[in-house]
Amino acid sequence: MNEVEVVVAHSERATLRVGDVFLKVDSDQARIDTEVEAIVLAPVPTPEVLWRKPNVLAISAVRGSALGVLGEPSPASAAAWSAAGSAVRRLHDAPLPPWPARGKGPDGLAAELERECGLLVRNGVLPAGLVARNRRVAEAAIRPWTPVFTHGDLQITHVFTEDDEVTGVIDWSEGGPGDAHFDLAVLTLGHEERLDEVLDGYGGGVDVDVVRGWWSLRSLLAIRWLAEHGFDPFLPGAEVDVLRARM
Repeated sequence: MNEVEVVVAHSERATLRVGDVFLKVDSDQARIDTEVEAIVLAPVPTPEVLWRKPNVLAISAVRGSALGVLGEPSPASAAAWSAAGSAVRRLHDAPLPPWPARGKGPDGLAAELERECGLLVRNGVLPAGLVARNRRVAEAAIRPWTPVFTHGDLQITHVFTEDDEVTGVIDWSEGGPGDAHFDLAVLTLGHEERLDEVLDGYGGGVDVDVVRGWWSLRSLLAIRWLAEHGFDPFLPGAEVDVLRARM
């Protein structure tokens, strides 16, 4: 008899696994609708949508293993990471999806960065010097960009490979128009040593300083949210370690 496994859960959404079926429960029906549309349009391997009902989406498991997890060395080969880069390039070269971007533009990001940095220092979460250094690095990511079809949350746990080929990319609820460099940064967050392998598959047109900027920017903006939703950004290899690496 299959057991119910809680994959991830917080106040906004939860993902459960029962055998080879994943059930995604989301307080925002629009995210479920976006995920289904992104799965249909993305030119990369994706899970099969089994059914969709109000606030619940059922999808199939995909073959293979995730590239890795945050805080541990990735078991995937250089060829697998390069294949992931090639898959991301296919996505970014695809036509834009017909819905607006969900994230903030440069002005919104700048305002959010200022607010979050101030809170991190005033509340004693991080040393002022660490925040200031990473804020300077993060500014490279705050610039106009040409939108491409992005995954929007391309963590290494969302990319599966087998025999050095991508077999599935999961969790498309944040998919839509966005900055290509953001996808590349999230994919390599905490595994910065793999960036060259990803770029071997991805090809040209990448400003590495912008990717580094997104490592710092995403980490600075995520720390308070993670702590408030029951996650620990101080775990080995997680967001605080990403910030310390910039020192």
